[in-house]
Amino acid sequence: MRSTKDCLPPEYYIDQMTREEASLLMSWAAAEGWNPGTADLEVAWGYDPDAFIALRRRPEDAGDVDELVGGGAILSYGGQAGFMGLFIMRSDHRRRGLGRVLWHERLRRLRARLQPTAWIGMDGVLDMAPFYAAGGFHYLYRDVRYEGVAPSTPAAETRPSALRLVPVSDVPFDRLSSFDESIFGVSRGDFLRRWTAAKGIKTCAALRGSEHGDAALVGYAVLRPCQVGYKLGPVFADDAVVARALVHELIAQCPGEQIQIDVPELNGAAVEIATTLGWTPTFACARMAYGQAPLNAHSKVFGVTSFEFG
Repeated sequence: MRSTKDCLPPEYYIDQMTREEASLLMSWAAAEGWNPGTADLEVAWGYDPDAFIALRRRPEDAGDVDELVGGGAILSYGGQAGFMGLFIMRSDHRRRGLGRVLWHERLRRLRARLQPTAWIGMDGVLDMAPFYAAGGFHYLYRDVRYEGVAPSTPAAETRPSALRLVPVSDVPFDRLSSFDESIFGVSRGDFLRRWTAAKGIKTCAALRGSEHGDAALVGYAVLRPCQVGYKLGPVFADDAVVARALVHELIAQCPGEQIQIDVPELNGAAVEIATTLGWTPTFACARMAYGQAPLNAHSKVFGVTSFEFG
């Protein structure tokens, strides 16, 4: 079978990205208003540097350096699952069919990195959902971005007395990883370790039970600094009471700051938490999957990790 990259004009080619090109791609994402986290690239590149794919153009002058005109990420989570994101074409190279070739080549490369039964997830622009469906993805639901401001005055304490909130670092990593896997669907291993320890982030884990006994881990959340304000994600919790406590605990640490959270629309309790805070929807993506992605845990997802990386 001929590789999709063979469909490109001769002056274009697809290859692995350099670290400098990945930084440029993130700057394009910021310019598009995606508001990436300030440490997102450091985490993703450190976890899987082979995930960053470049579309380059060779200049007519052989003395010039090849230029980046498009790119995207294809993260592999231990070969058990993948995620396609951060797909951007430079503005002067759009509507030429180049992005179509790059997208299909990224999918081909990601499938080659995964086990035959692995699924692939993505959050795509709604208008592009038919294109992604033609490429083999099926629609699951909408993830909606809610945006608002952290209250200047912390909300009154409402969490149950049996619920204790501690930094994620206070929880043994194997317990945190197992809880995350039960919701995300596969182990994220070193990615999760890096994500929860990145520069500038704030974390919170919820424990239910006696302080002197074996308390159960029932939720955790991460708040990370972004180009503008902060983003919550993930917010994984057994129920809405836990999720609300996690969200309020973290946003109380940055009063008056802009906050964003990406919420599965079909989780009504997650939507209610955002709207009760007075936050409003700004845009939505289609959560889509290639293969059999787990569907039974969405009621515990109160904030997705990242539109770009899963």
